[in-house]
Amino acid sequence: MAAALFAAENGLTTALYEQNEKLGKKLFITGKGRCNFTNACSREELLNNVVTNPRFLYSAFDNFSSQQTIELFERLGVRTKVERGNRAFPASDHSSDIIRALEKRLKALDVKIHLKSKVKELVLEEIHEELRDKAHPQGHRVTGIRLENGAVMEARTVILAAGGLSYPTTGATGDGYRMAEAAGHSVQPLRPALVPLVTKEDYIPEMQGLSLKNVTLRIPLGKKKKYEAFGEMLFTHYGISGPLALSASSYVAKLLEDGELHAEIDLKPALSEEQLDVRILREFEGAKNKEFKNAAAPLFPSKMRPVMMKLCGIDPEKPCNAVTREERERFRRLIKAFPFTITGTGEFKEAIITQGGITVKEVFPATMQSRMTQGLYIVGEVLDLDALTGGFNLQIAWATAKTAADACAEALRQ
Repeated sequence: MAAALFAAENGLTTALYEQNEKLGKKLFITGKGRCNFTNACSREELLNNVVTNPRFLYSAFDNFSSQQTIELFERLGVRTKVERGNRAFPASDHSSDIIRALEKRLKALDVKIHLKSKVKELVLEEIHEELRDKAHPQGHRVTGIRLENGAVMEARTVILAAGGLSYPTTGATGDGYRMAEAAGHSVQPLRPALVPLVTKEDYIPEMQGLSLKNVTLRIPLGKKKKYEAFGEMLFTHYGISGPLALSASSYVAKLLEDGELHAEIDLKPALSEEQLDVRILREFEGAKNKEFKNAAAPLFPSKMRPVMMKLCGIDPEKPCNAVTREERERFRRLIKAFPFTITGTGEFKEAIITQGGITVKEVFPATMQSRMTQGLYIVGEVLDLDALTGGFNLQIAWATAKTAADACAEALRQ
């Protein structure tokens, strides 16, 4: 939608082919239906939140910043607001406002919108050897698209904005990868990202439904690297979810192909080891003759208490004044490093974004034009680009779309 809008604003005769019965099905469910459409931060912060191939996006983010994205939607009549973490939303909290604004502008620009029009393949033609340019050694160019019904639509340029594999109910089929491969591109392995994590231990499902706030999740990613982040998470019937787990999934998905990963949660990150020890002693001091399980109870949510009692190795009925220093130290370490094992991620149907995709080395970053096929431009999630939650993935979509549309216009003017 964005690519078509920008192309038409550049004066190009533009057609948009959509396999669904309406536009913006995936956009409709983003941000839990509120549509966190960008992040109002600097270019450096945008790039810091891109997990895969951030350097490829320097030109695109320069060409179309998050502030320009906000200005675009304000220009299209959408009142916007910025919330915690610089997350930008429509003021109404309705993703339908974003979709409606794009549709209205597309119609005003006379973009030909073809719904229920599934594209089967790109139409390619060979270029005579003497007419080939150094940038496109494959020797072919795109001349249009062929629809599933067999109809061929001619075009001087084609922007491939086919999305990934996440949320297949919105029409995400992975067709874009197949089309790109037919045009000479290679595709990096595809994985679900921004997705819940699956864990091994039996005690994790015992806490199903428990949400933890203000905790730190740590996952070693190698000899010197680790994922460490502060925030919220949720225990599920098969593992962990919530913002911390979703972000972690983008860093660990590839590593999990080599085996399971140890992880730990600091349940009291605001307290140092020494401060936590003072807090535990204070609880014990106020309940000298009480059983350990009762004295320790205020430290944890009720759903977590039985698990902590089981893991700490201290008899729950032991009087507090009989708990040894070694037992107390073991208990403190458990609080600062609650352990579990990550064995995998959720499926594409749960994933917010797809990790992997069309190899970015085969695309010019300043124009989004294919290095393999003349006249083909590739944007958005179908590329090997993914970022954390917070509006960053949609900013990749807007910025790459704007860059491709501008480059199409420039190429056709020559």
